[in-house]
Amino acid sequence: MSHLLDEPVLKAVVARVVGLGRQQRVVRGQRLRLDTTVVETNIHYPTDSTLLADGVRVLTCTMRQLGERVRNRTRSVARRVFEIAQRSRATGHRASQAVREQSHTRMKMLYRGLLRITRRVVRDAHAAATRLPARPRPRIRQLAARLHATIGIVQRVVAQTRARILRGDTHYPEKVVSVFEPHTQIIRKGKVATPTEFGRLVKIQEAEGQVITDYVVCAPGQSDRDLWVPALERHTALFGHAPQLAVADGGFASRTNERWAQAHGVRHVVLPRRQNERRSRAARAALRWRTGSEGRISALKRCHGLRRCRYRGEAGTQRWVGLGVIANNLTAIARARTG
Repeated sequence: MSHLLDEPVLKAVVARVVGLGRQQRVVRGQRLRLDTTVVETNIHYPTDSTLLADGVRVLTCTMRQLGERVRNRTRSVARRVFEIAQRSRATGHRASQAVREQSHTRMKMLYRGLLRITRRVVRDAHAAATRLPARPRPRIRQLAARLHATIGIVQRVVAQTRARILRGDTHYPEKVVSVFEPHTQIIRKGKVATPTEFGRLVKIQEAEGQVITDYVVCAPGQSDRDLWVPALERHTALFGHAPQLAVADGGFASRTNERWAQAHGVRHVVLPRRQNERRSRAARAALRWRTGSEGRISALKRCHGLRRCRYRGEAGTQRWVGLGVIANNLTAIARARTG
């Protein structure tokens, strides 16, 4: 049944709900505001030791489900993970220099042992994969696919742990932060309360009446500026005309985006490029209206579950966000009709 709720189907449902809002005269498409937010994936806080422990546990469990006789190394891994956590607490700013150096030395030894155990489990998993039948049953085929995927993820975790702990390279590219949700990204939006978030960046575009007209689960490394033109094109496709007002925060601002919007029929484009620039009264009013998108995102997270995605995988994130957007639009239209 999950294929019935994939991204194209959900986008079509969102467009249909927006059409109902137009019929009920709740939304006309005269205004457009954009913002991005982070939808967290359902993972624990990632550390190198816990990621290695997760990989060992998943590989061991999968090999046992395939009928392999494997040595259970999860207890020895758990002991090392626990001691690493204890040692990391002992290296705080209140500890003396000698205590910190001793703890760091011991932690390196523990990580070497943890990496050694993980590599052994990976070798056992490779051997188990070579012993699979040529034409396995569907259940065996599914377990084999999980085994191959997990082997690749654990090998990446081993490489980044070796680089960070043993070589001191903290800028390892394309870090893995979850064995179970490998599509999770590290996102830093400059918030004081949550400087680092683990999830996916989502673009939310909204018209009048608190109706969300489109959403996008952004690709890795995609900037806000790249979202401006597709958002205007999507708005024009839904309503048959460009908005009279299009506004977003400074992350979307560029001279190219502003000129593109004006060339395609947007009368008032407000993309602030500097904090202290002088603005007209209309621009100040547009920016005040733009701040409402933060309230809409807050409502999506509080009322419709977009604080944390409970579905698994990248397709599950698409599905979770789409269902939350549909629920928001139906609520907004019903509130407008009864109000």
